[in-house]
Amino acid sequence: MRTIAEINSKIRAQRAVVWTIEEAKAQIAELGAAEAAKAVDVITTGTFEPVESSGAILNLGHTDPPIKIRECRLEGVLAYAGFGAVDLYLGASQMAEGSRDGLETEEPHRGGGHVIADLIAGKSVSLRAIGQATDCYPRASLETSITKDSINQFYLFNPRNLYQNFIVGVNSGERPLFTYLGPLQPFLGNAVYANSGALSPLLNDPDLQTVGIGTRLFLGGGIGYVAWEGTQHFPLQKRLPNRTPIGPAATVALIGDAKQMQAQWVRGCYFKGYGPSLMLGIGLPIPVLNEAVVQHCAVTDESLVAPVVDFSIPRRVRPTFGLVSYRQLKSGRISINGTPVRTAPLASLHLSRQVALTLKAWIEAGQFELTEAVAPLPAERTFIPQDTWGAQVDIG
Repeated sequence: MRTIAEINSKIRAQRAVVWTIEEAKAQIAELGAAEAAKAVDVITTGTFEPVESSGAILNLGHTDPPIKIRECRLEGVLAYAGFGAVDLYLGASQMAEGSRDGLETEEPHRGGGHVIADLIAGKSVSLRAIGQATDCYPRASLETSITKDSINQFYLFNPRNLYQNFIVGVNSGERPLFTYLGPLQPFLGNAVYANSGALSPLLNDPDLQTVGIGTRLFLGGGIGYVAWEGTQHFPLQKRLPNRTPIGPAATVALIGDAKQMQAQWVRGCYFKGYGPSLMLGIGLPIPVLNEAVVQHCAVTDESLVAPVVDFSIPRRVRPTFGLVSYRQLKSGRISINGTPVRTAPLASLHLSRQVALTLKAWIEAGQFELTEAVAPLPAERTFIPQDTWGAQVDIG
């Protein structure tokens, strides 16, 4: 048994033993969970993947005369200005102005994620704003450029990150489909999976015993925290005997100072026919508090599964072709009704490993300590769909 305080004491003294999740799995296979638990203090996990439900909060600072912004565009991307005079929220998936489904504009592949990445990289970003003239905020418009150093606050607040498992997308229809998983080719031409399987942070802590509100983590090359449960948090998903979910389950909301982040870990991206998003590196440290923590970290791709979902049916609940293991997915091919189908990951497995290695180096150098969660994440949250489609609902 260990405590967070005991582990942090070893981190400050640079005596903590830290393994990446892959190193941990190899050591557990060799030593057994009991001996491995005695040997290691922290296990680091990482992922580098698209995080569509993300964005940045910016405070510009007041102009002279002051302005109460009510419409604002950064590099042509609309930012939400409905709170405070010079506070903005820039969503990662907001498209640049002039686009139609993200396809027709001078820079058709740009959106909020690209602007966020530009600011983190130190680039200058154009700003055009219209104000609501009042006695205390008389200015009617503003055109300028900003950098991360010329504004007060610039931090990411991401309502839904770190999906604990996800789906595999396929297309049995007759035409290509352009989805949030990328292009899906007709006639089961390919399969795309969005989770990194045994590398995935929350699949190595299936019951969220070491992560909660206030947990410190690696976020975009800086330090971030778990702020709340994520949107669509669904811990009641069906689970295997090893406690891992068979589909989308827990999520977390994350927050972190974007001024400290690094361009290599925050990149704008674009999905053809769907729109812009943000690729983000996230690393979660798992404190080895007891042997049970290590036993969960022993999970392998062979013992993790995801549902194969057919996107050719345009419904919320789509038909599936059953479950496949992440070992099958990572082999490059799965079989659907006897047909071999090529697979590809949406997350970068290489950069996911690099996140875990970077976080390991921080901890070993005494630069990153662990935090106690101030509250657990909900374990009983249900998933509520919207099925009324204009029908009247009796609310009693």
